[in-house]
Amino acid sequence: MEGNFLYLTKIGIDTYQHAVVFMRKDCHVCRSEGFNAMTRVRVSTSNKSITATLITVSEAFISHQQAGLSDVAWKMLGATEGEVAQFSHAPAVDSMSYVRGKLYGVDLTDESANKIVEDIYNGHYSDVQLAAFVASCADDRLSLAETISLTKAMINCGQRFQWPKKVVMDKHCVGGLPGNRTTPIVTSIIAANGLTMPKTSSRAITSPAGTADTMETMTPVALSYEHMHRVVEQHGACLAWGGSVSLSPIDDIIIRIERALDLDSEGQLVASVISKKIAAGSTCVLIDIPVGPSAKVRTHSGAERLSHHLVETGAALGLHVETLITDGNQPVGKGIGPVLEALDVLAVLRNEKNAPQDLVERSFHLASRLLKMAAESPNTEDVTEAEKPLAFYYEKAKDTLRSGRAYKKFIDICEAQGGFKEPKTAPFKQSLFSNAEGIVSYFNNRFIAKLASLAGAPNAPLAGLKMHVRLGDRVREGQELLTVYAQAQGELDYALDFYRCHPEAIRIDKEIL
Repeated sequence: MEGNFLYLTKIGIDTYQHAVVFMRKDCHVCRSEGFNAMTRVRVSTSNKSITATLITVSEAFISHQQAGLSDVAWKMLGATEGEVAQFSHAPAVDSMSYVRGKLYGVDLTDESANKIVEDIYNGHYSDVQLAAFVASCADDRLSLAETISLTKAMINCGQRFQWPKKVVMDKHCVGGLPGNRTTPIVTSIIAANGLTMPKTSSRAITSPAGTADTMETMTPVALSYEHMHRVVEQHGACLAWGGSVSLSPIDDIIIRIERALDLDSEGQLVASVISKKIAAGSTCVLIDIPVGPSAKVRTHSGAERLSHHLVETGAALGLHVETLITDGNQPVGKGIGPVLEALDVLAVLRNEKNAPQDLVERSFHLASRLLKMAAESPNTEDVTEAEKPLAFYYEKAKDTLRSGRAYKKFIDICEAQGGFKEPKTAPFKQSLFSNAEGIVSYFNNRFIAKLASLAGAPNAPLAGLKMHVRLGDRVREGQELLTVYAQAQGELDYALDFYRCHPEAIRIDKEIL
């Protein structure tokens, strides 16, 4: 064996999805290969090779004969303790020429998108290179044709489900609206009506919670491919984290960089949504696009453009997509943050008196549209169902919830995924009060989301906000507006400092008589 080998050891450092290898900077491999800190290194065992970023150390927590691997690098390599690995400089990433081209205005093609996605999937891109790719696609820099090419490439690198039913439903919200946690409710209503809905969701990108984060406070969401298939076969639906079943595996890698840069790309959003729906085996998808001055989509013209790209990208790949442009002027429900949104979901499903009615109504509208889409599908056996008006399906969705059938289906799904648990609230909290009398006239959704994030959400799942007022409410001076929850006093103080510096998060105007 050549001299550039070391013995592998797992050192228990979580670098999320970024593969990292640790070596003594004065070990023989670093000296002979000329490795420096942050060098991209090829790590090869007798079975597999990966590309990782090198961190050099001077302390003795690893010996000169060892190379330590981060958790994700260990998993990617399938390593065993003490296994021998060889090290070399990582080969040049040729697809970066396409990224540079995109930065200078050259459109992506099927070929270039495939090459980029393949290299990202295989771990060849460093975080700097990933950031360049994300920036090259930021905002609306991807045309419809480029978006379709990127979507195809993302589908090709992941697993795909096949279901026995010809009609398979799904829904998605493009985000940007705190607390809009309709998915668990809608999925339960749809599945309780005998339809198939294999719902996979992402974790939060720039928001205080994603559906997967909220569901994880009540049931396991990191399901294997086989486990997810079994849950859907048994109960017609699941509520799982898409990253665990590799439906569009580069999506979570890109999301990690988008989160760090606080950037969103319309084209990547479309490619992410459509690739996951096709990989999940869906045939009909309804996409909720909230619009408001501080939502992700701020104008109706922007919503219509996004709708067009979603519908056309889906159609190009054989997926029927419909969109619903909704009110994005204020948070939905009372809770913002994983546990607090979970409590809202349960209050709705259990038909509790204090359940947030805006969340109830949104869920009914989405569920009724999905039920009608299923009835209108060319693959639906009963053609008479398509002739019934939307109001009929609204009442059907309402009855499914009010009768308790939706809640029973939800619990069945949770039990099949690994068990249901009641969410608990955070130990630290503080209410914030109005300093004036008047009418609630404006919510800054971005500031509200930032406030919940600074309190710790979603990484601290019990953290977040509970809203006590809505647009148009008349409030008196000293009235409670919201409550901040945190799992640590320091995080609570951090969030409160932000609120004091941004009182415009909620605007109260004097009432004009």
